[in-house]
Amino acid sequence: MAETRLHTHSSADLNLLIKLAKDAGEIGMKYFKAKNEVWYKSGNSPVSQADHEIDDFLRYEFSQHRPDYGWLSEETEDDTERLNRRRVAIVDPIDGTRGFINGSRQWCISAAIVEDGRPTEAVLHCPALGETFAASSVDGLVLENVSSKSRSAENTPLVTGSKKLIETIEALNERPFQTVPFIPSLAYRLAMVAAGQLDGAFARAGACEWDVVAADLILESAGCKLTDANGEELIYNKSKVGSPALVAAHSSHHHHILGLAKSSGILH
Repeated sequence: MAETRLHTHSSADLNLLIKLAKDAGEIGMKYFKAKNEVWYKSGNSPVSQADHEIDDFLRYEFSQHRPDYGWLSEETEDDTERLNRRRVAIVDPIDGTRGFINGSRQWCISAAIVEDGRPTEAVLHCPALGETFAASSVDGLVLENVSSKSRSAENTPLVTGSKKLIETIEALNERPFQTVPFIPSLAYRLAMVAAGQLDGAFARAGACEWDVVAADLILESAGCKLTDANGEELIYNKSKVGSPALVAAHSSHHHHILGLAKSSGILH
């Protein structure tokens, strides 16, 4: 059942993130399934006109409202001065760009504010799906038009990951997991765990802070955990923004799913 709450947050920062993410979503929808120039970065990773326009909008608007905060974004050249700021905005203008370009609705605008290494406010806005996930360390989880379910991982856990990781699981003689089709946005995959639509989600090493930081707080606020393969929580606003292999699951069965992942070797 979809759950909607009014925006009565005590966190002004969260209200700001939600507003800016929704405004950015309107920009993204202008380019979705429409003319959108595309380039390729190192590693054959696509970036589009929509990514740049959203990034420019968010960076400008956020700096007008929070000039004292640092800034880290996938599409902005990194200014390591952010390392000297206690509070930093970490943004992915479009998480799931490849899917966005190919017409998949599973993409989102991801934005979070990090203080002393951990997210305190976060939003994932999915304009093409009409869904918004938001959370703050003060007010907890907010879901708009999100179908939330209650899953237990007592039977074969339902999980997802990258295309290669899904293929790896399905190639195992004895599968510890049941998989769902590939979801282009890593942040959205993680948010589906928070909503109880999946028992778990995995990512091999190679994601970056902007891919996962907002989903991390959303998971935590829903009683879930996002950790590395050793079960340790992530620290953000580091000089090196790459992330290790990751496991997300509800706290009650995170250890079980992490153990199955490690024993099957799928995260290597």
